[in-house]
Amino acid sequence: MTSIRARSFSKSLRRYSALLLLLPLNSLAWGPQGHRLVAALAWDDLRPDVRAEIAKMLKGEADPSLPGIANWADDLRNSDPKLGKESAKWHYVNLAEDDCRYDAARDCPGGNCVVEAIRTQTAILADRSRPQADRLQALKFVVHFVGDVHQPLHAGFGRDKGGNDYQLQIRGEPEPVDGYGTNLHSLWDSKMLSMSKRDYTAYLKYLRQTPAPAATALGLPPASPAWAEASCRIVLQPGFYPGGHLLEPAYVETWRPVAETQLRLGGAHLAGVLNAALARR
Repeated sequence: MTSIRARSFSKSLRRYSALLLLLPLNSLAWGPQGHRLVAALAWDDLRPDVRAEIAKMLKGEADPSLPGIANWADDLRNSDPKLGKESAKWHYVNLAEDDCRYDAARDCPGGNCVVEAIRTQTAILADRSRPQADRLQALKFVVHFVGDVHQPLHAGFGRDKGGNDYQLQIRGEPEPVDGYGTNLHSLWDSKMLSMSKRDYTAYLKYLRQTPAPAATALGLPPASPAWAEASCRIVLQPGFYPGGHLLEPAYVETWRPVAETQLRLGGAHLAGVLNAALARR
């Protein structure tokens, strides 16, 4: 039986690795629920004038709220493939594995990484001389990318595509219908959150009751290099990468609070960015 399971897992791993070649690298962070949570937490901390400014900008949107636009940047692959392809590298950054130090020339050539995308799009958002359509698009990018940079594997390592190549099967969880299992990246994106059995409303209430970590350097330009480095240092912590590909439930219980803290911190930093960029002076 063990041999059969091993062969089955090996086959799934090969199939999954082949599938990865067809997907954008480091494509998603937090999943739809996580990004909406970051945006909702940020809304709590916005200045009244900034809330009013955002509400005015979002008039006409299908869901005219900050959580309502939080996943727009991930949806571009379907709604606007050209812009989706152009912005694909803006969702993540690959940092040095020895110390997580961000070097723009090495890690972000051409400004094509989440660190510089946050700064570029925030500058567009803050520039009231820019066309409203440009600023609205920048707002959508900023809301999403600040969430992205707080997902540790979006500031991880290129060798395994930010954990996408590290396939897992969680002990006690049902075998996936497609046979592909999951991977470390998707575990951190959404699986650990969904295993809590909380829906969006319950999770938002829970996080709001959780003490917020200290947020620093909330002015402009955004401190996105420091945020990326802090996320990367989580990846370097002992035990972040499981010792094997069959994952014990204890991993989730150990690391989910870290993910929740990152969501909370992402909300605080997003609020700081939006307050700095949109406050009336």
